[in-house]
Amino acid sequence: MSLKIKAALASVVLALSIGSVPSAQAAKSLTTPDMDWTGGVVTCRVLQYIMENEMGYKIKTVTMPMGPGVWEAVRAGDLDYFCEMWPSYNPIKDKYLSIHGGDGSVIHLGDTGIVGNSGYFVPRYMLEGDAARGIKASAPALKSYKDLNQYKDLFKSMESGNRGNLYGCPIAAWICGDQERLDKLGVDFYAQSLGSETAHFVEIQAKFKRGEPFVAYFWAPHWIHAALDLVEIELPEYDESKWPVTDWAKDVTINIGNPSLEKEHPQIAQLIRNQHLTNDQQAGMIYEIDVNKREVDEVVEEWMKANEDIWKKWLP
Repeated sequence: MSLKIKAALASVVLALSIGSVPSAQAAKSLTTPDMDWTGGVVTCRVLQYIMENEMGYKIKTVTMPMGPGVWEAVRAGDLDYFCEMWPSYNPIKDKYLSIHGGDGSVIHLGDTGIVGNSGYFVPRYMLEGDAARGIKASAPALKSYKDLNQYKDLFKSMESGNRGNLYGCPIAAWICGDQERLDKLGVDFYAQSLGSETAHFVEIQAKFKRGEPFVAYFWAPHWIHAALDLVEIELPEYDESKWPVTDWAKDVTINIGNPSLEKEHPQIAQLIRNQHLTNDQQAGMIYEIDVNKREVDEVVEEWMKANEDIWKKWLP
């Protein structure tokens, strides 16, 4: 299915889900997506808490995956804003954001404060062993992508056949380019996507618990780095002109919105620009949600009540 068709379908779904709203209510109503990774949801719910409890707005959330459909919906005005865009996962930014040479049909609403890092990781026990668990080092010379082929037999799976298996980005719409990266770098591996963040981390944790080899895509901030001892595999240095056949850039994540937000809801636009969450602040909430299985809104409300000195400075 083409990106244009996907975008059109996304807009139709949004239009149907939003429905008709009385004009007086619509003046104080906004719509934003609930994204498909916990950090992005947290960043948006923090803003939503302020908008609803301090500024008298009602925020409608629409669950959808990050990708071209979100951009098209923001551009069309079906979504008013979108939190925590990771630039290196969104080549479509060059089409719409003026700061990246686009036509300005989507606007930049400031940095979130979250700085992302992505890459491929293996468990430390593969490199150094783990005497306490009785695990011997199975790949002591594995330091970069150049070393993966000599160890590919360790990583074979039913899905990969005679190739090694890499657990790539869990959701295709994230546009990670895993298979293209591996193929063009001459790495004889199959990039397997497990379809969801939950499935990805359940699989990895199970392998780690059993002491098995794996190489997998991870990002930070994320609780997984506190739960598992992981080592990043070197990729070619980031080069935007060659990506995805390089490492990811360090992602200074941003918020984006429809240009009408600035004209019709200037205080909301300014609030979004003022937001600044740190990796550590977000990671603590992610841990409570993903590991301790608490409700997102409960965790966010708890953080907001304990940190008024931080977020009240964002109020316009």
